[in-house]
Amino acid sequence: MLFIFGFGGKQRDLGPGATRTCPRCGNTTVWSRVQTFQQFTLFFIPIARWRRRELEACGICGEAVAL
Repeated sequence: MLFIFGFGGKQRDLGPGATRTCPRCGNTTVWSRVQTFQQFTLFFIPIARWRRRELEACGICGEAVAL
């Protein structure tokens, strides 16, 4: 019997976030909102998701801040 399964982290874009000044690079830009999570898939269908977090990330350097 053959089972195709997967495990790993995913990131989903939620759209634009707030305008912030980045503490790392010092640029003021509109940050993007993202949701990160771990998931288990079976036959390419997500079965379970855990460790969900919402973040805002700088579009220039990638620095992220938890919401």
